[in-house]
Amino acid sequence: MSLEPLAAALLRARTALTRRPDMALHDDSPATVRWQGGTRNVASHDNGTCVETDMSTELGGSSDRVTPGWLFRAGVASCAVTTIAMRAAMDGIELTTLEARVESRSDTRGLLGMPTIDGAPVEAAPCAIRLHLRIGASGVSEAALRALVDRACSCSPVPRALAGQTPLDVAIEVA
Repeated sequence: MSLEPLAAALLRARTALTRRPDMALHDDSPATVRWQGGTRNVASHDNGTCVETDMSTELGGSSDRVTPGWLFRAGVASCAVTTIAMRAAMDGIELTTLEARVESRSDTRGLLGMPTIDGAPVEAAPCAIRLHLRIGASGVSEAALRALVDRACSCSPVPRALAGQTPLDVAIEVA
């Protein structure tokens, strides 16, 4: 699959932002989530896309929808793949394979607000996250592909937010 149209679009964006760097800072599309009862929610995008989530039966859900944690992992993987494809297009590399798998390990006690046996708090966030990438391009060395992935992941927004621990500001409105 040719990445030339993507490369052309990215060049136009870079040119425009070089001329007008003030246009680069923008508000991202919000994710709006509405509770449906129990542990079911519907996440909506302004364009009409909706994703339903639920928890496992062990945690009171029905297990028939993806969990919010899975959406998080999918977001990390999808953002990394997108950024790698963009970097490959800018570098003129024709990818033949690009896949990502994000795995994590979590302690459910953190989600439930439970301490360890000795009373220490348990973190609700995953205690380990691994981004596994599979990439290929004809005529491109392994070293060059690894460098491409490193450059791309260093500016991939979702993985970077995770690595940089972007602060979360919580605003509460009581209805």
